[in-house]
Amino acid sequence: MKILVCISHVPDTTSKINFTDGDTKFDTNGVQFVINPNDEFGLTRAMWLKEKQGASVDVVTVGGAEVEPTMRKALAIGADSAIRVNANPTDGMFVAKQLAEVAKNGGYDLIIAGRESIDYNGGMVPGMLAALIDANFVNTCIGLEIEGNNATAIREIDGGKETVSTSLPLVIGGQKGLVEESDLRIPNMRGIMMARKKPLTVVEASEASNQTAAVKFEKPAPKGAVKLASSAEELVSLLHNEAKAI
Repeated sequence: MKILVCISHVPDTTSKINFTDGDTKFDTNGVQFVINPNDEFGLTRAMWLKEKQGASVDVVTVGGAEVEPTMRKALAIGADSAIRVNANPTDGMFVAKQLAEVAKNGGYDLIIAGRESIDYNGGMVPGMLAALIDANFVNTCIGLEIEGNNATAIREIDGGKETVSTSLPLVIGGQKGLVEESDLRIPNMRGIMMARKKPLTVVEASEASNQTAAVKFEKPAPKGAVKLASSAEELVSLLHNEAKAI
């Protein structure tokens, strides 16, 4: 079985975010980048399938040379090889089309993507990717078992969980729960040394137009001062007259 894990290169949530050029561009200075958390759950699940079923695991991303340390980390965790599409990931459709080309050329049985990335939270790419390669698709996936050409997936729905049966080729949008947080892999020294020798292939982007464009970024408004109520009556008055909550 051949598995492709889609990796997003995203800012660590502890990083201080700023914008430049009139709030039209993201300022990367001083920002620590990591593997998108939803993708990390997927990568760990792929490692389990590699160890239990002998699957091969490739990782792919769309981005410039600056994303290669993140890809090397994925290789250190245990992926066999990495592919970087040399392009700026400008919007969801553009990224999905680039990933689709890699998927078609690689003949993958299972493609694991994160449900969404934590920078833009678009949640569009996995579904569009599945449509572009004509594969089955399960989103918000929190459980996955593969046996032969058949897959059993558990996905999160409003108010509960749903178990679905499908077949390969399959694209999933994974998230927290696909593996336990305690099972996430941390690269060890041996993995880091081996990652240096694993192939990281750079391919040029296929022709694809952008469907959207970022016009401006805006930070959330700062929180207002805390106002303490000395009685229940005052609290009700504040909620009604100022907060307009009741």
